[in-house]
Amino acid sequence: MNDRSLGNSGLNVTPIGLGLAALGRPGYINLGHGDDLESDYQLDSMEARAHRVLDAAWETGIRYFDAARSYGRAEAFLSSWLQTRQHPDLTISSKWGYTYTADWQIEAEAHEVKEHSLKVLNEQIKQSREQLGEQLHLYQIHSATLESGVLDNQPVLERLGELKSEGLRIGLSVSGAGQSDVIRKALSTLINGSPLFDTCQATWNLLETSATAALSEARQSGMGIIIKEGLANGRLTCRNTTESFRRKREVLETLAKRCDTTIDALCLAAVLAQPWVDTVLSGAATPEHLQSNQLAVSLQIPDDVLSTLSSLTEAPETYWKTRSALAWN
Repeated sequence: MNDRSLGNSGLNVTPIGLGLAALGRPGYINLGHGDDLESDYQLDSMEARAHRVLDAAWETGIRYFDAARSYGRAEAFLSSWLQTRQHPDLTISSKWGYTYTADWQIEAEAHEVKEHSLKVLNEQIKQSREQLGEQLHLYQIHSATLESGVLDNQPVLERLGELKSEGLRIGLSVSGAGQSDVIRKALSTLINGSPLFDTCQATWNLLETSATAALSEARQSGMGIIIKEGLANGRLTCRNTTESFRRKREVLETLAKRCDTTIDALCLAAVLAQPWVDTVLSGAATPEHLQSNQLAVSLQIPDDVLSTLSSLTEAPETYWKTRSALAWN
């Protein structure tokens, strides 16, 4: 894969990166997650599986890896892989603001707890640095929203500015139907007269495209754009067998066959076709799924196919309501 600049951040990424949300903990909301883990949730088994997927990512050319404090043992698994493999020229990011609370269980009253406070930021940057050291390049607010108030929390913003002055790049991830409003507020967030945020990580896929204009504006301003949930937590794969998705699945199957590719590669290639996208994260939990995702990089989608794919969009409220109902498995 060819490296590309992550906006004006000074960091390089590959068109596809690997997100570790599904690799660092037994429970997650991706369709078929339990099948991917083969119901083997022993710590050493989970770490070995994470390393196999990370190895597959390296072999396919992926050089960008994204974790978070709330992804269970994701930072620790990534750290042990980095230490044993000693691969050069990688870009590593993580996120703060959620605390993992599932205690290695599939079902839990709360899998993660959100708190965008200065106390949590200081605790979690210390923990992330203990795990990843100088290989941590980008630190992001995890799921910033207007409701959390983090973009109005001056002590937090000033602390992020301090971290930036120490050499870290600073970003934010956004979620929910209000993504666009948060992105635009982030664009106007200044520390010492300069923009604080180097990057934005947002949900964008064929079902949820509402942040298109805001993401384009952010990229034009110099922000690096990272796309998460490009496959809608598995809803844009062959695993989605719900009757409500049947018509859309038939469209995807027809177009994937025409393009001689897989459904997941087609959907990720549609993300990469957006001119403001720097990288899209694969959330694969098996080497096979990762390799299928990687096919997107070399796929050129005809304009008429892209036009047809655009008809799959849902209303943001519908999309996020459906996502919130996905079962942890």
